Amino acid sequence: MDPKQIAKQMIEFNKTAFDNSFSAMSALQDQTENLVFGFLDKAAWFPEEGKKVINDWVGGYKKGREDMKSAADESYKKVAEYFAQAAKTETGKPGKK
Repeated sequence: MDPKQIAKQMIEFNKTAFDNSFSAMSALQDQTENLVFGFLDKAAWFPEEGKKVINDWVGGYKKGREDMKSAADESYKKVAEYFAQAAKTETGKPGKK
């Protein structure tokens, strides 16, 4: 088997594993967020300033999570483009199909 094809399949497998892990992590964080906000809604003794800090913290980690996902997706896209370009170059060589 062609080494480029093996590498491409490995990258595709890695992307699938990353996407699945990321989805699981996101679901866990969202569930934790729901749990915390449910607790805070019932905790009359918790100060409003503290609720605002927690809300800001949640917004920050959601933005960081989406930025990380965007960066990873962009990196995987660049690798896929590299392999597509390599395949074009390889098929253009004499003696190759």
